[in-house]
Amino acid sequence: MLMSVIWDFIQNQILGMKWLNSAVGDMLNAMGLDITGRAGGSVQFFIYDVVKITILLCCLIFMISYIQSYFPPERSKKIMGRFHGIWANIIAALLGTVTPFCSCSSIPLFIGFTSAGLPLGVTFSFLISSPMVDLGSLILLMSIFGAKVAIIYVVVGLIVAVIGGTIIEKLKMENHVEEFIRSANGVDIESPDLTKNERISYAKEQTVSTFKKVFPYILVGVGIGAVIHNWIPESWIELVLGSHNSFGVILATIIGVPMYADIFGTIPVAEALLYKGAQLGTILAFMMAVTTLSLPSMVMLRKAVKPKLLSVFIGICTVGIIMVGYMFNALQHLLV
Repeated sequence: MLMSVIWDFIQNQILGMKWLNSAVGDMLNAMGLDITGRAGGSVQFFIYDVVKITILLCCLIFMISYIQSYFPPERSKKIMGRFHGIWANIIAALLGTVTPFCSCSSIPLFIGFTSAGLPLGVTFSFLISSPMVDLGSLILLMSIFGAKVAIIYVVVGLIVAVIGGTIIEKLKMENHVEEFIRSANGVDIESPDLTKNERISYAKEQTVSTFKKVFPYILVGVGIGAVIHNWIPESWIELVLGSHNSFGVILATIIGVPMYADIFGTIPVAEALLYKGAQLGTILAFMMAVTTLSLPSMVMLRKAVKPKLLSVFIGICTVGIIMVGYMFNALQHLLV
């Protein structure tokens, strides 16, 4: 009982920051803005979510960057090189959780690993995992959907990454990597051991740099979420993304692909969709599609791989995302 009370406090007041929502509402009421109306409610949603995500974002980036300082590309390559078969895919997927926050920033590392001679399937397990299931997604999903959903999401995402990389490995598609990457010679550079202060300094720099990159997407994502939350009728969301539409997961996946954002930009949209009655699996499929298969990242990846391999990658990820979406929809009554 005590543990349940403690966890509810962590879930609602630390991760969810419900106190912040109340404080924003009180401030807006004191300014004479009716937060029960659409305009006032939108303003409250926008301020609350921007501040909440910014606080979580900065804390998470700092912690993840500090961890990441122990896994520079050279060390990651050596770690992955020690394992073979499915274990290599698992290690690559796990390493993806402590690396960059979006698919576009993961691709240069993928290219580096591939040119260094790591098996193609292993590098694709990393590429799928990195944007889809980083540690930030675990914490942020916990703040919205709860620990059960967040943990299952991460585990299933890792499974998709491992299976996807394994399939690509079995297809023997090394010849479908662009020649300039295959002919490149990986250079082993010994990473110096950093002191604690140097790691802290690195984490601070990464926090500032990453925040500058993703903050515009947070503003856009929260803005879209505010519109959905206060202006779009619940019946519309339920009609398109609710349980009565069997194709909601597929539709959400297709909609998510052309977009570009990271987990921090998609969270407020997901929060608003859940509040309006969209199914859990449909929302998660949308998030996975946006973070893993965004159009800009596919354009970047095309520079490294040939069309056939790119098509296989997109196909595997799309099928995996859709299957995950329908699985979560089927289990929603047990998870939420």
